[in-house]
Amino acid sequence: MIRRTGLAVIALVLGVTSVQAKVIGTFGTTYRITERDALAEIEERARQVDWNKVLDKRKVENYQGPPDKASLPRAKRNRNFPVDMTYTTEIDVPDGKGGILYPKGYTFNPLDYVTYPKTLVVIDGTDPEQVKWFAASEYDKRLDVTLLLTEGNFGTVSKRISRPLFYADSKMIERLKLKAVPSVIKQKGRLMEVTEVALPVGKAKAASRSLQDKKGAQ
Repeated sequence: MIRRTGLAVIALVLGVTSVQAKVIGTFGTTYRITERDALAEIEERARQVDWNKVLDKRKVENYQGPPDKASLPRAKRNRNFPVDMTYTTEIDVPDGKGGILYPKGYTFNPLDYVTYPKTLVVIDGTDPEQVKWFAASEYDKRLDVTLLLTEGNFGTVSKRISRPLFYADSKMIERLKLKAVPSVIKQKGRLMEVTEVALPVGKAKAASRSLQDKKGAQ
């Protein structure tokens, strides 16, 4: 129970905003409906539901992320640095047994108690080259990876990447001390390690940068 609660605390410390509009499959045992009347009743009830109110597909596809998102520049060089996840609780954290595991105002490092199994990859969804980089990387194929966007249209990015999309808000970016993207974050001992990945500059951008440098030199 402590391990499960600890993971919940890590999720609280990080904080992830998500949106997903994909069918992920059927779980559990399924049975054939043999009574025609029961099926007719289900169909009748389904027709009475205003599905446009339940799920507005256009709103999902046009989703741009949380209102408190933060823009991050592209990483200019490869580098990594540690991040101390020591956290002061803003609320009472329950122990799952009716008591309090961590009272409000308590300072602790959740990585002293549990292991965070996920690898987080943060990219700017408005940058086609970052989206392309992730889709071609090993991270896109790994089940232990969570993809986070700092910015970007959900519908546009989801067409390029066939996995759940999540958004990093400004609070999460601040806690992980992110300065540039793409960034890869994973646990290393009792700390989180952030690795910034510098992508090759495209030919058009390289030419534009070269022209700007020449103008600056004049």
